[in-house]
Amino acid sequence: MPRGLFTIIGVVTGAVGAAVLAPVALTAAGFTSAGIAAGSLAASMMSSAAVANGGAVAAGSLVAVLQSAGAVGLSAGLTTAVASVGGAVGAVFGGTADWFSGHSKSPSPAEDDDYNEEGDVDEDFEVQRAYAIEKLALHNSHGRL
Repeated sequence: MPRGLFTIIGVVTGAVGAAVLAPVALTAAGFTSAGIAAGSLAASMMSSAAVANGGAVAAGSLVAVLQSAGAVGLSAGLTTAVASVGGAVGAVFGGTADWFSGHSKSPSPAEDDDYNEEGDVDEDFEVQRAYAIEKLALHNSHGRL
């Protein structure tokens, strides 16, 4: 499986899923096209916002923006923001899946550049390894690490 495939799948799934499910989540929270549903999370948020602002919900507040989105749908900018957050979350999950899939097994000799066709460690790799060990020993002897 190509490296990074799960990350790509995660970004696309997260972005599309968030954009599609955001209106459903707004309605479930009580931000409906008919207004705020009584007894809902939205009603509780509106009540708290009104108490904090002396009896009115401030324009541009979170409650006002969510109610607007629930009433008329998400604007293009809000849809982009929701999709971006969903894509970022999907990238984290996909990247994690990529990391685990790449670390769950040792690479076969055919997949690893450090091996030759017979499956033995490549001579160039051994030379580079010896050089790195020598250089590390030199740094350690001078107290630089």
